[in-house]
Parts: sequence; structure tokens; C-alpha cells
Amino acid sequence: MAIEIERKFLLHDDRWRALIVRSRRFAQGYLVGAAAHAAGLARASVRLRVAGTDAWLNIKSARSTIEREEFEYPIPRADAERMLAQLCGPIVEKIRHDVPVDGFVFEVDEFLGANAGLVVAEIELPAADAAFPRPVWLGREVSRDERYLNVHLAEYPYSTWSLAQRQEQT
Repeated sequence: MAIEIERKFLLHDDRWRALIVRSRRFAQGYLVGAAAHAAGLARASVRLRVAGTDAWLNIKSARSTIEREEFEYPIPRADAERMLAQLCGPIVEKIRHDVPVDGFVFEVDEFLGANAGLVVAEIELPAADAAFPRPVWLGREVSRDERYLNVHLAEYPYSTWSLAQRQEQT
């Protein structure tokens, strides 16, 4: 069983942009998503993701913790495109920027479409209690806030959040 240990943060400012070493665009959709989770009907999210010529099927446990079971498998791009178009609900689009800091890599997701304006940084860790750098541009941690899960953003995009919800970011 694969375990993903990930922390997620909002950002104070754009100083991270000067550190980008790679960027790629993702489109992803969910075969089992937020509505099933909210109703207590799903124990996992099932996601399709496409980036460039690559595509993956991802299964992730439906727990709001920093440690979650995760399985990911490459699949043919044509299959993923067809499933995204015919079997998934709303598509989440984003540009992911790799930002190295002191031997770690923050993945900064800059959301597009219905989630435009939302930018979050994620860092994968070797252990839940692992120490990691805290650059000055890193803001409030939202690892346990389900609103910031991509599966949630597909069904409840950032553009639908109230002004009060958006202001909680700063």
C-alpha cells in the first residue's frame, strides 16, 4: 500500500515564482468525487489526470489527514480523454510549478477556470512529523481543510465561494 504524506498551504505572496524550475498543465476529473464523500458513500476518490502526453488513474483514500493511501497507474492518454469527457463531472485545470527549497520541492498549484485565483503549495514528506523548510511566502496551512482538496474544488469551485470564504485565505 502506498502512503502519501502531504501538507498544503496558502501563499502570502508571489516570491516563489522566482524559484520555479518546471511548470506543467494538468486537467483532472473524478469518477468518484466530493458528492459521494459528503454523503458518506465513498471511501476513496477516483481521479483521472492528463498532463502533456501522459495520463494517470489515481485512487486516494477519502480522509482529511496529511497521511492518505494513494495508488496511481499510468493509462493511455486516449482512454483518459474519453473518460474525462464521458464519465467525469467538472474538470479541474491547473498549472503546477515545482519550487525547490532547501532540498524539498513545493508543488505550487495555480488553478484555472472555475478555480482561477486560487493558488496553493503542497509538499510531500517522508514522515508525518518530518521537518521541512518554511519559506517566507508560505502562508496558512490548510492540509485538513476539505475545501482545498482538488476533489472538493471540482464540485465546489473557488469561484462559488463567498467573499468571507475567500478572505479566510490571508
